[in-house]
Amino acid sequence: MRKISFLLFSLLMMACSELINEPKNLVPKDRMAEVLAEFAMNEQLNLVVENINLDNATRYTLQQNKIKGNDFVESYKFYTASGDIEKIIENAQEIVLTKDPASKIYIEKKLKENKNLPAFAK
Repeated sequence: MRKISFLLFSLLMMACSELINEPKNLVPKDRMAEVLAEFAMNEQLNLVVENINLDNATRYTLQQNKIKGNDFVESYKFYTASGDIEKIIENAQEIVLTKDPASKIYIEKKLKENKNLPAFAK
């Protein structure tokens, strides 16, 4: 009986391994990382420039990368469900550090302030 229940449990887990189907217009992982890095930099710009419209900055970033908003959202959901989002975010962080090496100090400072965040990779 145990073997049968283990087999059924294994089959059920394999059937549920893909929570959502891959979107038709899936944004590639490297492009996703680039867009997320750009979003992060746009958000930081908000600290320097008052009254910046982040919605317009987000639309502009997606437009520059030729990505529709819905495609980005569906891709983000898919990568989150598949477990790939963590690696994509790490790649985005590397992109930010490459474009602005001074951001490493800021990131480390924020991580020390908030103990609930995961440790900084580099």
